[in-house]
Amino acid sequence: MHSMDWISVAAHYYKELLNFCARTLKDRHAAADLVQEAYTRFLGAQQSGAAIADPRALLFRTTRNLLTDQHRRAQVRAHLSLDAMLEQEQPLAPSHLQPEEVYAFGQYAQAMHAAIESLPTRCREAFVLNRFDGLSHQEVADRMGISRNMVAQHVVRGVLVCKGCDDTFHGRIHKGRNAATRKTTE
Repeated sequence: MHSMDWISVAAHYYKELLNFCARTLKDRHAAADLVQEAYTRFLGAQQSGAAIADPRALLFRTTRNLLTDQHRRAQVRAHLSLDAMLEQEQPLAPSHLQPEEVYAFGQYAQAMHAAIESLPTRCREAFVLNRFDGLSHQEVADRMGISRNMVAQHVVRGVLVCKGCDDTFHGRIHKGRNAATRKTTE
């Protein structure tokens, strides 16, 4: 088909397409813009050499796709600006970013650090090497020149101190702790 034939075929469907869009959008000017975009794409397809068996079907499919795209864009823009919302209507930041949570975590970290610092020097060293540096009990024993059993005792003592700190910080009190554990956590 010659380009003049395509133009006459396309013009034949213009009013039908415009009315379809105007009914959908309820705005004749927006409908005219959308039909113009559909024709631009239609002519682009025709000029690229694509085989167009049914020009009307292609025009309507292109128009429906453009309507769908426009609807999606409108929905994205439909939300209110955060600045336009009242303060109580604005969405909250995630709980871990709330000032109270950040402050509480800082307090918790300080308490845990103080608990670890309260351990005797060699015990603290073995605990930190194992739990924070990731060394095995054997590697800690070799580095510190002590037995694996002694490393295990130091690590257990450090864990108990941290557990006691965590319980105290979160208001949990465990009955039945032995005197050595209570003494270590004090």
